[in-house]
Amino acid sequence: MNVKAYCEEVEKKDLQNKLLAPSIWIRENHSQMVSLMDTDFNLIFEPCILEDYQYSIREDIMEKIGRISKALDRQNKMLIVRSAWRSSEHQKLLWDSKFAHHQKKHPEKSNSEIKETISYFIAPPTMSLHATGGAVDALIYDKLEDGVMDFGTNNGLEIDLSKKCYPYHPDISAKAKKNRALLIGLFEDEDFVCDLKEYWHFDYGNVVWAIEKEKEYAIYEPIT
Repeated sequence: MNVKAYCEEVEKKDLQNKLLAPSIWIRENHSQMVSLMDTDFNLIFEPCILEDYQYSIREDIMEKIGRISKALDRQNKMLIVRSAWRSSEHQKLLWDSKFAHHQKKHPEKSNSEIKETISYFIAPPTMSLHATGGAVDALIYDKLEDGVMDFGTNNGLEIDLSKKCYPYHPDISAKAKKNRALLIGLFEDEDFVCDLKEYWHFDYGNVVWAIEKEKEYAIYEPIT
């Protein structure tokens, strides 16, 4: 499949999911929120824009992250947790920060163009799946290479937001494709689904997970 056809397919599916999401029944299972920082897992936590961020997830997910971490340990790699549960205030802070960053990086673009780009990849405060506690953003650190692995759009922890962030974009290097396959495979083996537009974002238990897994209902609703 060529680049144009792939991107159009992703965007069509993403729109379908967004339209379907409000109709998905949520049967909240009341799994508690726990902090990944309180575990003995071999993790790296990406610095957060929010002070005292706890990288919290649903307790159901804890063992899944632990198994992913151990699988990477065996390969001399470490899971980088970029983000987990986010409040609406945190989401707004992140959105505003990315907007300001793009304004500085792309002075030739109008505010409306920048807003469109940011909105492609970062949900508005009232719509983020991170609010459910069932979403995790992650990358991988290679201890032998002493650096963040190459996923095709990143320079270390910094990710350039573009359509090449779509998980299976054809126009990235073979190395980046292999590294994405490793990251995505680890999470899919634990019953997560990879976001359609972000190779680093994984969902479990929320409405997108229910849609992609064809479940009767989601098990996590937003936590305010």
